[in-house]
Amino acid sequence: MANENEKAARAVLAGGMRFEAETASGHHVVMDSTDIAGGGTTGPSPMELVLIGLAGCTGMDVISILRKMRQEVTAYEVAVRGTQAEEHPRVYTAVTVEHTVTGRHLNPDLVRRAVELSETRYCPVGAMVSKTARIIHEVTIVEA
Repeated sequence: MANENEKAARAVLAGGMRFEAETASGHHVVMDSTDIAGGGTTGPSPMELVLIGLAGCTGMDVISILRKMRQEVTAYEVAVRGTQAEEHPRVYTAVTVEHTVTGRHLNPDLVRRAVELSETRYCPVGAMVSKTARIIHEVTIVEA
């Protein structure tokens, strides 16, 4: 690759609507789609991967920030659901990101601040999705 700011991937048709993808860093993903004639269920659809990407991106931000804030997180889950437009290209128009943070003596203000920092400053996937969708972040804190 030309520089560290560049990312690359390729996808090869493997039959039906199934594509086998590989990133430049050597990771593999199978994609498929029940939404398209000839599609199947051998992997997530590309639009599901966008939600997975958002969950991972914001999750990595938030847990990193909470660790720097010395919050004792014992479990963390990010659930994402999106609503697509009726018309093509069927982009996401609304996305809800649910953060469930479990830990000992967590400071709710710091947890909310970590989510806010991911949303407004750090998560590039969220920044891209927010160009077409209203993103709502919900936070639940559970005492371990």
